[in-house]
Amino acid sequence: MRLLVTGGAGFIGSNFVRRTRAMRPDVSITILDALTYAGRLGNLQGLLGEIDLVEGSINSPELVEKLVSQSDAVVHFAAESHNDNSLVNPFTFIETNIFGTYNLIQACVKHEVRFHHISTDEVFGDLPIGGSEKFDNLTPYNPSSPYSASKASSDLLVRAWVRSFGLRATISNCSNNYGPYQHEEKLIPRNILLAATGIKPKLYGDGLNVRDWIHVDDHNDGVWAILEHGQIGETYLLGANGERSNLQVIRAILEHLGLPDDFVEFVRDRPGHDRRYAIDASATFNQLGWKPTHTSFEAGLTSVIEHYVDVVKRGAVDLSKLAGADHSVSKPK
Repeated sequence: MRLLVTGGAGFIGSNFVRRTRAMRPDVSITILDALTYAGRLGNLQGLLGEIDLVEGSINSPELVEKLVSQSDAVVHFAAESHNDNSLVNPFTFIETNIFGTYNLIQACVKHEVRFHHISTDEVFGDLPIGGSEKFDNLTPYNPSSPYSASKASSDLLVRAWVRSFGLRATISNCSNNYGPYQHEEKLIPRNILLAATGIKPKLYGDGLNVRDWIHVDDHNDGVWAILEHGQIGETYLLGANGERSNLQVIRAILEHLGLPDDFVEFVRDRPGHDRRYAIDASATFNQLGWKPTHTSFEAGLTSVIEHYVDVVKRGAVDLSKLAGADHSVSKPK
């Protein structure tokens, strides 16, 4: 198989490439990545001799069509994904997540190439704290931020192109990923890095917002299950029953590092901050036979903490911006 992976130098994409090289060494991989701030060559350390890396944008239609025409399948990770940034500069999210996806699906239709679209549970909006409801395949879209609205829009484009133009596509909506190589703007790596250097982790609002965590390797195994066994036109939910409040996550990090559980700073909440996510992945379990193997969030988090503590020891990240920011956001540009 000749596989084109967009965003393959980012967090989930680079882990997908690593996982694919380890589990399916016969797959030929080409990465298309703009190598913006969140797409890093360091995420692909040790792999560059085994893959083809093309630096470029999914908003370059001619480049996209050339690479798609040389592929058997496309796995589309490339996206602007940080909610805070989407509140400050929404257009970048519209340009990349909507127009970039359009370029890819147009090329895939033209060259009859299989397409898998990586999406998020954030398209569904949020759920009440303390409730038992979960997102499933019948949950209507109700995005809260420019980021989640742009992802919802790209999902709907893919569905429309399946029906109107015969695009051979599937979609997956996944819960929050954790694992190595995640950018330090995100909750888990940011606060590990701060705590490991003696700086209080920072939490929005009361810290009680709940996220449903899944290890990035489990997510990527789910993507392969969809590629190999999924039905064209279907949407699959990927989750691991890993609900934790942000405060619980921070306290687990503090405990591992031997710090008191009140070693945390609460900052002004961001606008439209979703309260709770939870995915019901039972339909995916039943249809594809896929199930997460990292069933203990705490055990998985331990290995991730060790990864980022090593990053600190190697001086491989600049913590000055993290230490000085309150992670509040202002009105859009």
